[in-house]
Amino acid sequence: MTSPNPDRRSERARQAILEAALELCQQQSFAGLTMEGIAKRAGVGKQTIYRWWPSKAAILLEALMERAVDTLDFPDTGDVVADLRTQMTLVVHAFNDPMFSAYSRGLIAAAQSDPEIAAAVVDTVIKPRVDLCVERLEKAQKSGDLRADLDPQDVVELLYAPLYYRLLLHTRPVTEAQVDTILQLTFTGVAG
Repeated sequence: MTSPNPDRRSERARQAILEAALELCQQQSFAGLTMEGIAKRAGVGKQTIYRWWPSKAAILLEALMERAVDTLDFPDTGDVVADLRTQMTLVVHAFNDPMFSAYSRGLIAAAQSDPEIAAAVVDTVIKPRVDLCVERLEKAQKSGDLRADLDPQDVVELLYAPLYYRLLLHTRPVTEAQVDTILQLTFTGVAG
């Protein structure tokens, strides 16, 4: 999925389009979102949108990237559990933002049937965050805080999958208490 040329677009129009897409996605869900609706809400022509983005998913992906910048912060205080708690709490806060959660769910849903969207979500949203977490976990392995035989990718999935599970299936709220439970179970286990 190619990004639009930032030199060829008005920042005011771009922001209006992103905000319109976010608002409509929250109100109507991703499935109900249309390019026509976005154009009308943003006060721009449909051709303007199509010139800059190939799909509604591309618009939401750009909006997601702008709103998710702080979830790229990954501290390194020397305490891997505290660092994971800090970063995972940022994710919880993002997931509890109604607008952020609506378009996150919409993009993930769209990715299930569109390989291009799936690749874009993985490349621009997921992979940079996984890479930072893997880097922090590998450092903890080198310092002896984590077992050397662990695959950091498996640990990332173990830590973050429960947050996405609750976000996508609405089984229970995504909370900071959930982060504490995940970390406790991960680092101390479930054996009696």
